[in-house]
Amino acid sequence: MTPRILLVEDTPDIALWLGTALRQGGMQVEFATDGHAADLCLQLGHGFDAVLLDLQLPGQDGLSVLQALRGRGDAVPVLVLTARASVPDRVLGLNMGADDYLPKPFDLSELEARLQVLLRRHGRAKTTALRWGPLEMQPENGTAQLHGQVLALTQREAAALRVLLSSPQRTVSKEQLHTEVFVGDDTGLDAVEVLIYRLRKKLESSAASQGRASEVVITTFRGMGYMLTSPVGTP
Repeated sequence: MTPRILLVEDTPDIALWLGTALRQGGMQVEFATDGHAADLCLQLGHGFDAVLLDLQLPGQDGLSVLQALRGRGDAVPVLVLTARASVPDRVLGLNMGADDYLPKPFDLSELEARLQVLLRRHGRAKTTALRWGPLEMQPENGTAQLHGQVLALTQREAAALRVLLSSPQRTVSKEQLHTEVFVGDDTGLDAVEVLIYRLRKKLESSAASQGRASEVVITTFRGMGYMLTSPVGTP
């Protein structure tokens, strides 16, 4: 089963950004753009595994939605997202039943990590594969498949691919890859280039062995880093 998340956010660009990233991470996302809609979505029997709740909403604000939810005895995990970063505001939200509090602006990877912690803590976490198109990885063991064919990856290749898959539609810097993959190693940044080269070749070889054109490539964005993309013209 896929974790089912309610994203309560009234800013369209932010909602699209978060929703796309969470879906790429294997979650099912539904949206509410104001407090009244959120309250309706969260009536008894809603079936959500977690709620991402902005506080500054039109009409009924996020704290009111949270208060009503807890007043119904609903213990669904709630991660509050808000520009209200002061300590009193955070304390108020937590006292009213929020499970965690993330001030804006935030890094997507931190949001995803905190959400996974909440899902596990409340026994709602499911095994969710990391996916990009036909590429899939089981994060707990590093097994990766392209169009169902297992990729023969080294430990470091699997680690690099996990980092890329965990950052959909965002570039990953060479420095970040080096930090996360070459832990405790004194190799230079050139080692990342070699690693990415080998990983690219394995993706290409796997597609070719199945008689397919490459649908997943690792694109270099000069001065920024690397990102998984689909070639132009790929459906």
